[in-house]
This record gives sequence, structure tokens and C-alpha cells, in this order.
Amino acid sequence: MQVLLLIVVLLGLTAVGFRLGRGRAITVARGATRRLPALPRYYGWYVMLWCLLPAAAILGTWLAAEPSVLKVLVLGALPADLQALPEAPLNLLYNDIRNVALGHGTTEDPAVAAAAAHFAALRASAWPIMAAVSVAVLLAGGAFGLRMVGPRLRARHAVESVVTVLLLISSTIAVFTTLGIVLSLLFEAIRFFRLVPPGEFLFGLQWSPQTAIRADQVGSSGSFGAAPVFAGTALISVIAMAVATPIGLFAAIYMAEYAPRRVRAILKPVLEILAGIPTVVYGFFAALTVAPFLRDIGAGLGLDVASESALAAGAVMGIMIIPFVSSLADDAIAAVPRSLREGAYGLGATQSETIRQVVLPAALPGIVGGVLLAVSRAIGETMIVVMAAGLAAKLTANPLEAVTTVTVQIVTLLTGDQEFDSAKTLAAFALGMMLFLVTLVLNVIALYVVRRYREQYE
Repeated sequence: MQVLLLIVVLLGLTAVGFRLGRGRAITVARGATRRLPALPRYYGWYVMLWCLLPAAAILGTWLAAEPSVLKVLVLGALPADLQALPEAPLNLLYNDIRNVALGHGTTEDPAVAAAAAHFAALRASAWPIMAAVSVAVLLAGGAFGLRMVGPRLRARHAVESVVTVLLLISSTIAVFTTLGIVLSLLFEAIRFFRLVPPGEFLFGLQWSPQTAIRADQVGSSGSFGAAPVFAGTALISVIAMAVATPIGLFAAIYMAEYAPRRVRAILKPVLEILAGIPTVVYGFFAALTVAPFLRDIGAGLGLDVASESALAAGAVMGIMIIPFVSSLADDAIAAVPRSLREGAYGLGATQSETIRQVVLPAALPGIVGGVLLAVSRAIGETMIVVMAAGLAAKLTANPLEAVTTVTVQIVTLLTGDQEFDSAKTLAAFALGMMLFLVTLVLNVIALYVVRRYREQYE
């Protein structure tokens, strides 16, 4: 709450700095803003950056360094016998001190109580100092920025240079974050493949990742053949795309070619509401409504439908992906040049013939790219499958049976307290690496197809 209040104060002072910078620029120009190298608002942004960036740097540095500084000061004030504890017990002791100081626990140990009081006192005294320093740095930066405002200041160039640097830093952070995710998956997957051969993992037909802790333990086969998991993922994805592709494509054709503007303005937002529904809601809908409905229909037809089936999970997942397919297909159809339609009409083609023989073939690369992106979305879905498809790893193509997917197994393997040196836990990283590679390939193919489409018409 204190951090939020300080951020609000800093943003308010920054807005004041913008107004002062803009007003000073107009004053310096004596009303003739044409004499300035940039518009007055750029001078306001210039002062605003001098206010915001130094204060944000101070605040960010403090928030990052505060836990370590407090830990060093609190542990340094402990009695000598407690400071001599090994690292792990000392860290546990500090966690107890911190919890007591924050009101998340109680203690009867006088040393812990005294250390918690010291922690609270340090935190209470450090916060006003940090807030005062942040405000002082903001005011100093704003004063310097106002002093620099003048006819010779190229404010637009300075502001755009700072924004360019910020964008470069943001893109660099995004790239290194992605690289870190990939490397973390890769290193742990390599550790797994040192324990389990890649051939057994990719082509094995038995998935039972429960490894034995004791020699006499029963029911822990330790089989890591992931073929049933991959098959279940593919089966549910195929069902989902069988639902989403035709409905999404037909909806896109109607909205792009047939629907009046008023109808389109209503239908498109209503259809895209489906994309904003949380996946857990879809999971409840699949488990409590769709699955019993399919089971009752199957019983009436003499079919044995599992209470958790691939058909229920795939159908609901397809409903969730419909807005994704329809939006991308709508954009692809709308991007087809009007001249192609007019040429077809000029040759005597009807509207339906024009759509089938001209518009859809021209928009096909964009539609295919959108469908491939939707497939990657379906492969990565977790919640619906957890609630509606079950956890059974079966190598089957029957949509009426219960199956599992890669994402569900990752969640299952990493749930609870785990040791990250066992094959069971490391299997989650191997599954994640395979999922990452598959979705990466699909996204690259989709982007390649869309790029060819754009080059053709732009």
C-alpha cells in the first residue's frame, strides 16, 4: 500500500512537471512557438522524463535491494550463537523473524522476538527515507529539466532518443527472458535424457512416471514412454480444431461478406466475448454440462462414453478457440483487394461464387496461418483438459475414452513437494521442451505463410 501511494505521488508530480515544462517553453518563446525547434508538448515530455526516470531508478533499486539489506542487518544483530548456525537453519530462522515482524506468525523465543522488533524498526525507518529521497530526486530532476528548456534545446530529438533506448531495453529484456526460459527447459531436459533414453521417451507406449523411493515400494514402475501423452494431446487438438475451424471460418465469411455494418458491429464483439471467458469456466462447463450430456446421448445410442472423455474436452476447447479463428480469418478475408471481387462480378459471378472461387483462395494463406496459430493455442491448453478429459494416459484414437495431454502431465508432475533430481520431476521439463518445439514449429510455419500472403497483396 505504501509503495502504491508513493507511485501515485511520483506520477502526480511528474504530471505537474509536464505542465511546467510545456508552460515554460511557451513563455520562453513569448507566445511564438514557431521559434522553438519542437512543439511545446515535447518540452513537457522532456521535463517529465527528467522527473520520472531518476525517481523510478531510485525506487526500483530500493525495492530490489531492500530484502537483502534488511537480511544482512537483522542477521548481523543476532547473538553470536545464532549467527554461527549453518546456512539452511539460519535462513529458516530469518523466515521466522520476518513472518513474526510482518504479523504472519508468533513466537515465544526472546531472541526471535527481539530480531523481529529490530526488523520492523528498520523497515519502518527506512521507508520514509527512501520516499523522501525519491521525491527529492524527482524534484531535482524536474528543476534541471526546466532549467534546460530554451530555444536551443532540441526537445523532440532528446525525447525520442530516450524512448528509443527504453524500447531497446524492453526488447532486450524480452529476448533474454525467452532465452532464459528455453535454456532452463533445455538443461533440465538434458538431465532427464541422461536418466531415460530419448528413444524410450519419444516412442515408448507406457507412461507411468511414479518412481520407487524404496526397494520394496509397489506401484512405481517408472515407465516414461510419452507416446500415449502425445497421442492424447493430438486427439483433443484435432477435435477442438474440427469444431473451431468450420464455425470460425463460416462466422468470418458472414461477418466480412454478408453481414450489414450494424449487425457486424454487434456480432463481432459478442463473438469475441468468448475469448475473454476464463479457461476454468470452460472447464466447469465441460465437466458439469457437456460431459454428462454426451454420456447420456451415448447411453441412449448404446455407446460407452467415459465420464471424462476427449470428445467433451475437445468440443469445449473448440468453442473457446472459435473467436481466435474467426478474428484471424476475418482479417485475412478483409485484406483481399476489392478489385478482385469487382473483377469477378464483372465476369458475371454471383456473390457466393466470388467468395468460393476468388476471395477464399486469395485469403487462404492468411486463414491457414490463423488456423495453425489456433492449433498451437489448443495444444497448450491445460485447465479444460484437467477438468474434462482426466489423467489417464491411454494410447487410443477413440474420442469417447478418457485421455491426457502434455500440459496436464506437466501440472501433475510438478504438483506438491518435489525433488528436482528425480526422473519423475525432470520428465515435466522434457514434456515442456517437446511442447515448446511443437508450438514453435507451428508458429514459424504460420508466420511464414502469413508473410507470403502479405507480400503478395501489399
